[in-house]
Amino acid sequence: MSARRLHLPPARIAGGRGLLGEEARHYLRDVLRLPAGAALEVFDGEGGAYAAELLPGFEAVALGPRREDPPAPAAIWLLLALARGEKLDLAVQKATELGAVRIAPFSAERSVVRLEPAKGEERARRWRRIAEEAARQCGRSDVPEVAAPATLEDALGSLPPGFGALVFHPGGAPLSELPAAPGRGHAAVIGPEGGLTDAELLACERAGARRASLGPRVLRAETAAIVAVALLQARFGDLREPAPGGRE
Repeated sequence: MSARRLHLPPARIAGGRGLLGEEARHYLRDVLRLPAGAALEVFDGEGGAYAAELLPGFEAVALGPRREDPPAPAAIWLLLALARGEKLDLAVQKATELGAVRIAPFSAERSVVRLEPAKGEERARRWRRIAEEAARQCGRSDVPEVAAPATLEDALGSLPPGFGALVFHPGGAPLSELPAAPGRGHAAVIGPEGGLTDAELLACERAGARRASLGPRVLRAETAAIVAVALLQARFGDLREPAPGGRE
């Protein structure tokens, strides 16, 4: 995998070329200090990647054939409560590195942070940039969707039919003891550091989520989010150990 990777959305790719915006030009010219003709990898954020060559003038890159990365064994979603400071930044970054395909922040009853719609969309743009950068660094060719903050009910309502949802909360069953959910997708619901209320837990269960545990220790919300995504990937996704003989 090339360390020289650049994200260009499909709207900037046409006719065997990728058009560079000012931010991309600055990154290639001033940060990486690449000369014309330098080789790099371009990914489109939708699962495709290209071998690329930087053209003179830093206006575009020449692209080779599109390479489609294989789909993930399971779509992993993360629904997490709003938190203070840079905790959500860290959760978005690490969930991206771990392969989550959608991240949906929500306002919980015990969330300290409250965001008006305009502020929430501004924060979501920041999280999307963080996800894009994390995808570039970890070698993903797709970028997870990061939703603007919503209510818990809206976040739960956005789950596709057939998704297996788990709400991680003290007193839940160990993940290893829960039966595998059908379908190709799995969601982790993580509350704020004060925990979800009884009413919110009931809303999760009415939406089909089963209560699960992250073990005996008390985890910070951002740590719980990272651990939950890793556990779901290990159980259902691309962190699973292959079965003997290379068969799942």
